[in-house]
Amino acid sequence: MTGRDDDACLATVQLRAQQIATLNDKLRRSAIGGRLHLTSGVSSFPQNDIVQILRAVRDFDQFDGDNDPYGEHDFGAFDYAGQKLFWKIDYYDRDQRYASPDPTDPKVTLRVLTILLASEW
Repeated sequence: MTGRDDDACLATVQLRAQQIATLNDKLRRSAIGGRLHLTSGVSSFPQNDIVQILRAVRDFDQFDGDNDPYGEHDFGAFDYAGQKLFWKIDYYDRDQRYASPDPTDPKVTLRVLTILLASEW
């Protein structure tokens, strides 16, 4: 491979990550483009707390090389009421049997945003 081929490959990988991040951000910020799942630990919080937790996930913007190494905006961690919480986005095929064949394509991908207590990991 030449340097030019390497640059083209890197550009393709970066474009793909950007497309995935855009779709993930859309789900996380608006609940459009997938499903939301709260684990039993998160569901046990009072309703007002759940609203605040959803708001924290929606507003999360602390992506960096440590928590987002591929640039896909598919994971976050934050503290709420003395608890460490995580959120993550997984990509399934439309039948939810296997991984998505192409997470950049909403026609073949079902995104699932899961919010959980770190202790449930």
